[in-house]
Amino acid sequence: MYEEFYGFTEKPFSLTPDPKYLFKSASHAGALESLQYAIKRREGLVVITGDIGTGKTTLCRALLERLDPRTFAALVLNPFLAEEDLLRVVLQEFGMVSRTAIKREQLAGVSNAELVEALNRFLLSLRSIDAQAVLIIDEAQNLPLPVLEQIRILSNLETEKDKLLQIVLVGQLNLKDVLRRPELRQLHQRVSTRYELAPLPAEETPVYVQHRLSVAGGTGVIAFTPKATARLHRYTGGIPRLINLVCDRALLSAHSAQTNRIEPQVVDAAAESLELTRPNRGLRAWLWARVAAAAAGAVVLVQMLAHRH
Repeated sequence: MYEEFYGFTEKPFSLTPDPKYLFKSASHAGALESLQYAIKRREGLVVITGDIGTGKTTLCRALLERLDPRTFAALVLNPFLAEEDLLRVVLQEFGMVSRTAIKREQLAGVSNAELVEALNRFLLSLRSIDAQAVLIIDEAQNLPLPVLEQIRILSNLETEKDKLLQIVLVGQLNLKDVLRRPELRQLHQRVSTRYELAPLPAEETPVYVQHRLSVAGGTGVIAFTPKATARLHRYTGGIPRLINLVCDRALLSAHSAQTNRIEPQVVDAAAESLELTRPNRGLRAWLWARVAAAAAGAVVLVQMLAHRH
């Protein structure tokens, strides 16, 4: 709809985790750097957490694109797996078994121990060609306890010097609480790197919006005013997914009005259509309001005392 009107080649605020749209905020750039460093050093187990909509899946996709050609990668997007299902998916992702073989249940009679041994032999074979393997599991906060125990076993695959499999667990903030459970103490102790993705700060929100517009082929024909992006941040709290939703609605409204300038009231309407709460006035405004209320109360008290006397 509005894409053609504004000259975009695709939707600038799509919710799909397209890695080319990854915005390297200070937090996201730090997470990506930490991941690449940990994988390069074969540190074993890495945990990345973040609130809903902060771009964790997009970060995973971007990491896959930046891996060394000699790094074999397995990406698991469905955490609701049984132990044996996880192993079969990992073997499939590494190209050791075919999807057809799994569908035909040709591995049905193979035990978990045998699957782990097959994976271990594969990982050892990578050393002869100076290659390595990384397993990335998204939405890891939903992994059942038996599967997390299976991941602990996989994290034990190692030589005297290096971990054979680099494992990245990516999940929502409660993943930290899951890993702190007493029965997962051994897994928790194996985590070498922890990183928490943060929402975008107010100063990075307009840069993020411009980044999305540019990647989508925008030629500068559409612009969000500074007040509009400030309002946008207050509605969304800097959560990229919410920013995308509000911006998409705002562009749709701007297209209907045949304008190329997004004003604060357009952001207000877009946010309200998504049932987002109204922006607060910030701590400073709240404090001034409290001071004014206290001052007004003091005036009333003085007047009452004067009237008594």
